[in-house]
Amino acid sequence: MNAIKLVAVALIVVGALGLAYGGFSYTKDTTAVKLGPIELSVREKETVNIPLWAGIGAILAGGLLLVVGGRGRS
Repeated sequence: MNAIKLVAVALIVVGALGLAYGGFSYTKDTTAVKLGPIELSVREKETVNIPLWAGIGAILAGGLLLVVGGRGRS
């Protein structure tokens, strides 16, 4: 499997996951207060939403790469 087909399949998988889940979240540690040797840290939950158009675009781009990449080399 050549690199173009591998990228195409990866785009299709990422696009499908983006459509299925709609986003992801992660936890970020931040320092809220620092007074000398005393430090107070806070964990914040950040959420990243993946737009619908981005998932569809990734699937379409992957499909296009599969079609064009397959025709480019015989």
